[in-house]
Amino acid sequence: MTDGHFFAYLYRLRLIQRWVLMRSAVPENVAEHSFQVALLTHALCTIGQSVFGKDVDTGSAVILALFHDAEEDMTGDIPSPVKHHNPGMLRSVREIESLASKELLGMVPEQLVSAYRPLLTGPERDPELMRWVKAADALDAYLKCAIEFAAGNREFTVAERQLEAKARAMNMPEVDYFLDRFAPSFRMTLDEITE
Repeated sequence: MTDGHFFAYLYRLRLIQRWVLMRSAVPENVAEHSFQVALLTHALCTIGQSVFGKDVDTGSAVILALFHDAEEDMTGDIPSPVKHHNPGMLRSVREIESLASKELLGMVPEQLVSAYRPLLTGPERDPELMRWVKAADALDAYLKCAIEFAAGNREFTVAERQLEAKARAMNMPEVDYFLDRFAPSFRMTLDEITE
């Protein structure tokens, strides 16, 4: 029985490297990424509430963000160019991710399953809140590229342009607000941002 192994698996997210097809100056793992997406989800929701007067459940969105890539402790981080190579590949990856999520849920003691099911399984995840998480996920990928650029790594130049376009295409004013006001700092050195 795997009942009880759930958190041990989640802690292994720190061992799963991201951006495996790219030469990174600053390595990143899935645990770091999940924290950063949660941080950005909070920022986007807060901007939505405070700047644009939207009603959004920030706490629930942030919790979803923490778990949004939990299945990757079993699948690894499948690079976007691989996932999106063709529709059949994307369907297969989504099926594998779904199976991994169900496997993870099977490790949760029965008394806790109802609390974790909406965090782990796609159909159970709140689609409106996931919209905020997906925006934060796209924004985090863009910021990774900006950080790599600041480190002198041109490997991410094309990806940076593509990911900024993807983030802006989400038609969320909160994303544009963040990109315009906060993102430029990610391309600066520590000396530049402390002047």
